[in-house]
Amino acid sequence: MTAQSAILATETPETHADWRALAERLRTERGLETRAYIDDAFVAAIGGETFTTANPATGEPLAEVASCDAADAEAAVVVARRAFEAGEWSRRAPGERKAVLLRLAELMEAHRHELALLDSLDMGKPVSSAMGDMAGAIGCIRHHAESIDKLYGEIAPTGEDSLGLVMREPLGVVASIVPWNFPLMMTAWKIGPALAAGNSVILKPSEKSPLSALRLAQLTREAGLPRGVFQVLPGFGHTVGKALALSMEVDCLAFTGSTGVGKQLMQYAGQSNLKKVFLECGGKSPNLIFADCKDLDRVAEHAAAAIFHNQGEVCIAGSRLLVENSIREAFVDKVLAAAERMQPGDPLDPASFMGAIVDETQHARILEYIRRGVEEGATLRAGGQALGGEGQNGKGLFIGPTVFDGVTDRMAIGREEIFGPVLAVFGFDTEEEAVRLANDSDYGLAAGLWSQDIDRIMRVTRRLRSGQVFVNNWADMDQTVPFGGVKQSGNGRDKSHHSLEEYSDLKAVWMSLTPAP
Repeated sequence: MTAQSAILATETPETHADWRALAERLRTERGLETRAYIDDAFVAAIGGETFTTANPATGEPLAEVASCDAADAEAAVVVARRAFEAGEWSRRAPGERKAVLLRLAELMEAHRHELALLDSLDMGKPVSSAMGDMAGAIGCIRHHAESIDKLYGEIAPTGEDSLGLVMREPLGVVASIVPWNFPLMMTAWKIGPALAAGNSVILKPSEKSPLSALRLAQLTREAGLPRGVFQVLPGFGHTVGKALALSMEVDCLAFTGSTGVGKQLMQYAGQSNLKKVFLECGGKSPNLIFADCKDLDRVAEHAAAAIFHNQGEVCIAGSRLLVENSIREAFVDKVLAAAERMQPGDPLDPASFMGAIVDETQHARILEYIRRGVEEGATLRAGGQALGGEGQNGKGLFIGPTVFDGVTDRMAIGREEIFGPVLAVFGFDTEEEAVRLANDSDYGLAAGLWSQDIDRIMRVTRRLRSGQVFVNNWADMDQTVPFGGVKQSGNGRDKSHHSLEEYSDLKAVWMSLTPAP
């Protein structure tokens, strides 16, 4: 650890001023790593290209980052394959891999404020939210590190003349393509189980939030990962991402992002080597509120947070609020009151619930959906405007909590993923109608259900077509349960032992035993 790095690691910011001071020290004292990480070295992109990553809360550029292309992908794949075949990591004892990953988790813990700050500056999320992400990322690495030496193979039931073994082996070279909304946490969800299982990993962070991934690369080297086992290629999806997806030497592609891109990646896998593709794609998650639920004030607070957390830039955001009509008017009023307390502010202010929208393209997309919602006849109850003056310099990309009532399943705001702080409220009269509305979607990533009727909870939970259902909570889950969806929300699973299974292959071994004389 360098002296400057050690200084930043000992910082414990608490106030708005503390975080702003730490941001300035990060820029002036250590600077930002902006180069690709290939073969245990930070290098410029082979083509010499760069792109600008900017702070969406201020509009100010943060850094010029290496923009990798197909040539960089090819170089990284060669290195990753060589590292895998050498076996220094892939054939290392599980307990030894565990020790390295636990060391990585310790380093992430020591640098958690710096890592959180990088994500906050890079994509606009509130620093308090980013700190929560760091806890999740660190917990993920620790969970998979501790799991890998506790998973056993199988012995098949055979006769005395045979022995059948079922064992798991690492896949080989894994390419992980992660999104910008939870940069380091999504990275941990992908690389934690992949590395624990013994694979070589090539990470492509989003071009909208590459900085924490490059800092993580420095920490993996310090933790003791062997050369070539982990590499980071910043750049664009249509260049370096596409090259990784088409590579004949990449054995697995793990992706979190939009459904459209996920479909493209499956096509690339078919055009190349039939690599495994694990997708966690979009969502339009329903949150069902029945009249018998307790404490409407608390439920309304959770319902608002389910969509406005992280500026609504969340794949499992509870963007469709389905409320039983007998309580709808009163409940929506409570949601509006909760939304008023969740206004955006400077992401470096720990008191800010919401931050900035990641970039101008996403900002314009959200505003266009709001315009369409009004045009299609929904009732705009709150928000709907671009806000100014919330960032550090009076600039930035901000949209306040927006609530539409009277939404129908024919409206774009009720069917399409917006990825912003826009809530669509539907009414229903019966349980059957609620289930129909909830399932009337191309997506199936998450669903919420609020009720005190245990019979109803069991009936509705079984009927909701969703990879995960939250009962009387929203997203109160940890590393012990899998995360992923059904339908066009994808087919992969992050977290839990199930993700370790995805990053390994089954091998069956059948031994013929010599009969006793």
